[in-house]
Amino acid sequence: MLYEIHMLKNYPPVNLNRDDTGSPKTCYFGGVQRGRISSQCLKRSWRKSDLYEQLLGECGIRTEYLPRRLEAELNKKGYDDKAFIEEAKRKACSMMIKEEPNSNEKDSKDQRDKKQGKKDDFNKTAQTIFYSPEDIEVIAQVMINLYNDNGKSIKAFQDIKKDELMKHFDDAKTRSITLDIAMFGRMVTSSALRNVEAAVQVAHAISTHEVKQESDYYTAVDDLLAENEESGASMIGDIDFNACCYYHYASINTDLLHENLKGECNDLDNTLLPALIRIMAYTNPSGKQNSFAGHILPSLICVEIKEDKIPVSYANAYATPIYARKNSVVEKSVSNLRDEINKIDRAFGLKTKRLWFSPDNYEGPEKAIKCNTIQELCEKLTSVESKW
Repeated sequence: MLYEIHMLKNYPPVNLNRDDTGSPKTCYFGGVQRGRISSQCLKRSWRKSDLYEQLLGECGIRTEYLPRRLEAELNKKGYDDKAFIEEAKRKACSMMIKEEPNSNEKDSKDQRDKKQGKKDDFNKTAQTIFYSPEDIEVIAQVMINLYNDNGKSIKAFQDIKKDELMKHFDDAKTRSITLDIAMFGRMVTSSALRNVEAAVQVAHAISTHEVKQESDYYTAVDDLLAENEESGASMIGDIDFNACCYYHYASINTDLLHENLKGECNDLDNTLLPALIRIMAYTNPSGKQNSFAGHILPSLICVEIKEDKIPVSYANAYATPIYARKNSVVEKSVSNLRDEINKIDRAFGLKTKRLWFSPDNYEGPEKAIKCNTIQELCEKLTSVESKW
């Protein structure tokens, strides 16, 4: 089954997702500049939210500091020998580098040192990788087993080659992964971990209208400056911002999600979709929130359910940018989305069930099931799916 979530969020002045200059990210679409929030930013804000842990449980760990986590896991298991831990960290780093054909051990070490930028620094891996807690536990246990099997001899442990080490990770294809890895995917070059194709695709959110960046010039006054002393600001600065109505889109392939999880979550369809809708609705990116407090709830949520896995974004509803005149930018954005959905339904005849929730009671597309609350929308997901 394919689920698609379409959402509109109208933000006041914010700087939610910055580029390399500190300005809000933008793109060009339909010939004009739009506000943009990257999919990476959105997914991280969902994963790291308190609501995710509350509704869906533990997250995976995306990091280049595997050696740090490995050391903590070895300590937890009662191993604190400095020489063993340092060699285990070195081996963990070597595991996460793809070897070139016919390369020898010295060549691969030189490659690793060059990639890490610092010779004999094994505190970071060459790549930032998504790990489940079980991945780190397994890596630690393999190191312990090899160390013990070699009589706890550091010399013998050091002499273990990478090829021999990798033979102990045959469980990679069947090892448990966390739900966020199953949803958002993982690409690795090491056979110690398995590649995971993303079951959830997330688009970059774009503004439904043209956007022009603005800048806030601000000052700070010293609280201890007496009235009769020098006047003026003790600090000045500026920060860019914009105000956008964003169109969000995500698709969820539940069959692939079940495959990624190896059937470990039997109640997935009844728990994940309502939770993901709530997380998307209630969570906002954290960028510059202390300065702007742009905590916004959606003006519209549309959820679609399809038997045929043909994902469709309605971003082209905004190929011609919205210009609010008589109607608000939100109302016009909703209207354009509704018209785009009706047009695609009539032209392509995709078999789609659709739930529509708008706090302002905006009219939905033809044959959409209207929901009066987000709770009602979440409750209807399973019942709608069963009525094909």
